[in-house]
Amino acid sequence: MLFILSVLAFFSLLILVAVYYRERVVPHLPQQVRRFFPQLSHYTPLSTFADQANAGLSSAAFDLEGNIHGDDSRMGLDEQGVEEVQEIMRRERVNFDQARLIRHNRILAMNGIDPSGMPLDSKAVTRL
Repeated sequence: MLFILSVLAFFSLLILVAVYYRERVVPHLPQQVRRFFPQLSHYTPLSTFADQANAGLSSAAFDLEGNIHGDDSRMGLDEQGVEEVQEIMRRERVNFDQARLIRHNRILAMNGIDPSGMPLDSKAVTRL
């Protein structure tokens, strides 16, 4: 029983380490393994403003050049938001600004707010 638990703990630890270091592990996997996990083969972390600007995540309305030239100490944009915007750009074939607007409207809708900023709840007090 103790042997089975220790083997299970070892494999669990091995899986957690592989997931944590996936950007280093994926390029070393054989092509046959990568074919079964297509979401891993397209993983490219964008951790700095320069990387994100080079990936097309900048526009005249949302300029990252000021962050790059201003030596901004932050790591970059939110990774989850970046992935969502890139997915919208790829799936719906829109530019960066349109993808940001689509994502923003989805977030507003999830919170019960219409695109104009008014609450969708009929009981909400909007005037006094």
